[in-house]
Amino acid sequence: MAFVRSAIHFIFMLVTVLPWAVAIIVRSLWCDKLALYRMAVAWLNWVIGAARVMLGIEVRTAGMENLPRGRTSAAILLVKHQSTLETFLMPTLMPHPLAYVFKKELLHLPFFGWALGRLDMIHIDRKLRAQAFAKVVEQGERLLAQGVWMIIFPEGTRIPRGQKGAYKHGGTRLAVATGAPVIPIAVTSAKVWPRKAFIKHPGIVDVSIGKPIPSQGRDPDDLMREVEEWIEAEMHRLDPDAYVQLAPAPSCGA
Repeated sequence: MAFVRSAIHFIFMLVTVLPWAVAIIVRSLWCDKLALYRMAVAWLNWVIGAARVMLGIEVRTAGMENLPRGRTSAAILLVKHQSTLETFLMPTLMPHPLAYVFKKELLHLPFFGWALGRLDMIHIDRKLRAQAFAKVVEQGERLLAQGVWMIIFPEGTRIPRGQKGAYKHGGTRLAVATGAPVIPIAVTSAKVWPRKAFIKHPGIVDVSIGKPIPSQGRDPDDLMREVEEWIEAEMHRLDPDAYVQLAPAPSCGA
């Protein structure tokens, strides 16, 4: 049954993304970026709603009161990355438009990537690291000044449930360079939507939003360590079963 439900949800996404992507591409000829972003979020809301109905996936969010107030308040979201779910979910939760930093290869994906290229996001060439970071800072400053929040997955890739990837300091370097606070976010998406898995399972995804951490005058590495400690401690609290360690076997002399 889980396979059938997952297949139905996948087909739903495939069927709906095609006309939505075409609409975004066509409307990009005269619409502004914010209008296009709202169109994209409308589709994401459909996907998350369909996941609730078709897959039995519920989302429970805590810490919304920690998000900065104000139309142009800046923020850089640093999010735990376990599956595709949080990529779709975050824009539906946040009160500000989000700009993702992603590898330029995604732009070549039919329809989805083409539509993504019409949005005000930051796509980079990972082979050109110095130039890529300079581009992120330049465009990030412009977007943050407009009230667009940046979202970065510091582990860089999806990490299996109960594991921790290497936290890279690109997000905190951007924060220090722009003066924007960072907001750590823990997400237990792998409980229901495992990494690179086709079959999804019913259950609750917890999203925990931490308090903003000021970046001005901070060392990017120290700041990332603080973010990492908060996120990983929160992941242990939210999903303790994923971090259960087998007790060591008693020694022969015990």
